[in-house]
Amino acid sequence: MQLKRLKGLIFRLAIAIAVTAVFFMHVKGEWRLEMVAQVERYLYDARLRMALPDEKPRSVVIVDIDEKSIAELGHWPWSRDVLAKMVDSLFDDYGVNTVGFDIVFAEPYEASALILLDDLEGQLELSAQETTVLASARERWNTDETFAGSLIGRNVVLGYVFKDRLAPDEPVGAGMLPEPLYGKDQLGELALPFAEGAGFVAPYDMHMFAAERAGFFSNPNVDRDGIFRRVPLMQAYQGDVYSSLALSVARLALGSPALQFVFANPEGAPLDDLNLEGLQLGERFIPVDGQLNALVPYQGRSGAFPYVSVVDVLNGTADIETLFDSVVLIGTSAPGLLDLRATPVGARFVGVEIHANLVHGIMNGGLKSSPQYMQGVELVVLILIAGIISLLSLLPAALGVSGLVGLVVLIFYAGLYGWQAHDLNIPVAASIGLAISLFLLQFAYSYAVESRKKRHLSKVFGQYIPEELVADLNNSEEEVSLEGENREMSVLFSDVRSFTTISEGLDPVELTQLMNEFLTPITRVIHENRGTIDKYMGDAVMAFWGAPLHDDEHAYHSVVAGLKMIEALDALQPHFKSKGWPEIKIGVGANSGPMNVGNMGSEFRMAYTVLGDTVNLGSRLEGLTKQYGVQFIVSEYTAVAAPQFEYRELDSVRVKGKQEPVRIYEPVAKVEDVSASEREELAAWVEALEAYRAQDWAQARATISRLVSEFEERLVYSTYLERISVFEANPPGQDWDGVFTHTSK
Repeated sequence: MQLKRLKGLIFRLAIAIAVTAVFFMHVKGEWRLEMVAQVERYLYDARLRMALPDEKPRSVVIVDIDEKSIAELGHWPWSRDVLAKMVDSLFDDYGVNTVGFDIVFAEPYEASALILLDDLEGQLELSAQETTVLASARERWNTDETFAGSLIGRNVVLGYVFKDRLAPDEPVGAGMLPEPLYGKDQLGELALPFAEGAGFVAPYDMHMFAAERAGFFSNPNVDRDGIFRRVPLMQAYQGDVYSSLALSVARLALGSPALQFVFANPEGAPLDDLNLEGLQLGERFIPVDGQLNALVPYQGRSGAFPYVSVVDVLNGTADIETLFDSVVLIGTSAPGLLDLRATPVGARFVGVEIHANLVHGIMNGGLKSSPQYMQGVELVVLILIAGIISLLSLLPAALGVSGLVGLVVLIFYAGLYGWQAHDLNIPVAASIGLAISLFLLQFAYSYAVESRKKRHLSKVFGQYIPEELVADLNNSEEEVSLEGENREMSVLFSDVRSFTTISEGLDPVELTQLMNEFLTPITRVIHENRGTIDKYMGDAVMAFWGAPLHDDEHAYHSVVAGLKMIEALDALQPHFKSKGWPEIKIGVGANSGPMNVGNMGSEFRMAYTVLGDTVNLGSRLEGLTKQYGVQFIVSEYTAVAAPQFEYRELDSVRVKGKQEPVRIYEPVAKVEDVSASEREELAAWVEALEAYRAQDWAQARATISRLVSEFEERLVYSTYLERISVFEANPPGQDWDGVFTHTSK
């Protein structure tokens, strides 16, 4: 048995190691479990939504190309002089700090008037005066120059995009890229896996020369489910490194502080993604991952930032308090322009707000970090979880499941605490996945082992116990074992009176038939009262209660069984008589107390049985039934444990092989079934016993004589009259304890 337990523990350990190893490889990125990754994304979104701030941000304002503006100014794109007027108004009339365009101006604006002027110059011979007029008109309608003029000397950041891939024959670039943030010759030993653009669509060169900065707003690192959770702050193109729109806008708004990479252990350690911790922008730290992605610190659902319509800026009706000294991002919410993104806080989120959230986070803090050391912490947590789950799987199912639920909740809220209190993005899906997966596997193993064990036990116990108990055994969570243990139980013995004489009067076939028809109802009664058949010993039956399943009412069930066995046998007598078989009477003895129960025997044969002094006394009590002329005797221990019955005290005896005296009783009936005449008889008998034990022989004789005359069939009364006669001739002495010693079984 110890070897089996050791094998079971080794197998559990193997399960734990194997499952934990799979999640180890996932955490280290060597073997990606997409389901776990998706759960991590869901939990990330849940934490983000649970921790959204109550106050709406005011540092970034979105000037919106909305339906109202399009309705008044005409369809998009507008003439560039309209944009120039907007930029002039934002800086001159509203005093904004910085303006960023979530728009690409990749080509010159081809006004129809300019086309007409070009045609006139090509087709007509113009005088000097006419040429001057046309030149003036050209200057008026060349809105690109007007727009470029509005950008010069102002904190304006233009937008552009990098292409992830190029179609066949697609041009590599359109427009003009800005000066890189870092040239390839400036990177030195820097070995970071920047996202690499295959091509670009950048601003028209006239505008690029005029603007202070530019930044890309493409995102090659959108999560696999299409949700914008992280945005790269830098991308590379042909070896040079460029800044994102959000980083460029925030940096310009802060006065263009120095921007540096921050590495863990920079002295001698490789300057790679494994050691990268973030970016240092002046006094502000910006946490990023190995690919320079920053987690978008969403401040709320769509509309969290103030919106101002472009047309209100142009008309001078916008709120100056909203715009003054603010960072302005120009984008569009008009449905026809389709600048919508899926985010953790909304499936239809206006794209410019993603940049607004990032700019706000860079300038005001609150960016969540996923430091590299978190991987090591996660690996340690996985080991701890494997140990905890292995212990939980050994508990009963209800406790184990409760422990699992508590552990999962604890892991989730640990992640939420790190998010809210320390701005840490603590991954929890692998830990939760390991806890659930390992518990289910360990539980499945336990269930398989227990099912096999219970099937074996059911097969074994099915020979001794009723089908109802077999079903209870299968459904019970109680630990059931064939190994020996000590329990409080009840045992019952029954034996046929004068069986030798009966067997001599029948031929073998008839004797076998009689025994089968006698033992069948006796066994049925024991089974119906939750008893376990220990063995048949010829004409004798041994049964016990309280094993293999615990039974708090084992004494009650044993007494009920004993009484019903006698009733069942009485009901058989007419049938036996009709077959010419002799009348059968049985003696029944029951005792309750501690006894050893288990599978006992030799290497050749085993039996599930009970042993101990309690069992021996039960056997002796059955033998005493003949001495007292009753069919059923129980010990004082059974009588006390089953108070639902009325008993007739028979004696205080020492049985053969025991020195301690015990009081013995005859069960009469359930308390509620005892008649008035029976109560009178029992009361008289109690008086007689009291007189007898007080050595008041005259009083005892008088009372018992009256009982004998009324109940001649009660052998016990006559027995006491005989004892009184002996004691009257030979008094037992003052130290007599009233105990009668039996010298035979």
